[in-house]
Amino acid sequence: MDPGIPVPPAQYGGHERLVFLLAQEYIKLGHTVTLLAGPNSHCSGDTITFGINDLKRSKLQRYKEVLFVWKYLLNNHNNFDLVHNFGRLFYLLPVLNSSVKKLMTYGRPVSKRGIRIVNLLPTRNIFFTACSNNCVLTGKVAGKWKTVYNTIDFSNYHLQENIADDAPLMFLGRLDKIKGVHTAIKIAKETFSKLWIGGNIPNTADNLAYYKREIEPQIDGHQIIYLGALNDKQKNTYLGQAKALLFPIEWDEPFGMVMIEAMACGTPVIAFKRGAVPEVIENGVTGYIVNNAVEMEQKISEVHNINRTLCRNTAAKRFDVKVIALRYLSLFND
Repeated sequence: MDPGIPVPPAQYGGHERLVFLLAQEYIKLGHTVTLLAGPNSHCSGDTITFGINDLKRSKLQRYKEVLFVWKYLLNNHNNFDLVHNFGRLFYLLPVLNSSVKKLMTYGRPVSKRGIRIVNLLPTRNIFFTACSNNCVLTGKVAGKWKTVYNTIDFSNYHLQENIADDAPLMFLGRLDKIKGVHTAIKIAKETFSKLWIGGNIPNTADNLAYYKREIEPQIDGHQIIYLGALNDKQKNTYLGQAKALLFPIEWDEPFGMVMIEAMACGTPVIAFKRGAVPEVIENGVTGYIVNNAVEMEQKISEVHNINRTLCRNTAAKRFDVKVIALRYLSLFND
């Protein structure tokens, strides 16, 4: 895993949380695991840390990190049956043509150029995976590809079967424009609903300006409430008490782990039909797929028709870490 955020993360870091969960599950299944990740990372197996945890680190620093991984893999790849890479594809360059099996996993849109270049080189025993069919299609120009969905540990989330009649709506995610928090606020006001907002205030200039201009002035602490960046325990609490999670994205989200976090609490998701949303939500069972804000607003009055226990159980059968870990290992056995 790339340095920048520790594995597991304290708050923001969906991919880092995914790596930790899979490492832990592999160990539970009887496998020996070595985690290679940034400082302050850990798992129940061996952990080797490298680089620095700074998302804005220099190109020189990133180059040093690549050299570290290359050296490690060259010296140690024969000690492993499988190398599962969630970081840069470039990390695998020294072992592309080695006999060790390799899984390269993507959780964001894929660089077609990188995939083409790598597959022009001599390679053996490498599979490419992405977190949705939608994401696979961004990179499936060469090589062997499979879809393996993202995951959470459902045992860490508690089902809330019954909620108050006036339960709030919830928005959870980065407060960037493409995540659509402004739409969630608009819908909350038009339906006279309370809205809880959880997530990181943006640190890029354009999104920070958006937050300051369009979001912050509407946070009143009564109807529109900003909860801050939430840790896993807090997410469990607030998601479970919400009547629905709003997911009004303005881009093709590769997966959207917050959707299954909500479902794990029994909370249905109302989401725009973009990216992986049609693959994640089972319409009428775990939430509703809508085309626009008008349809999202209409579905809020129907969320009481969703059986919250069935919502959780349906999602768990598809996305729990036990299911996804075995899916990855089945690729190793292909």
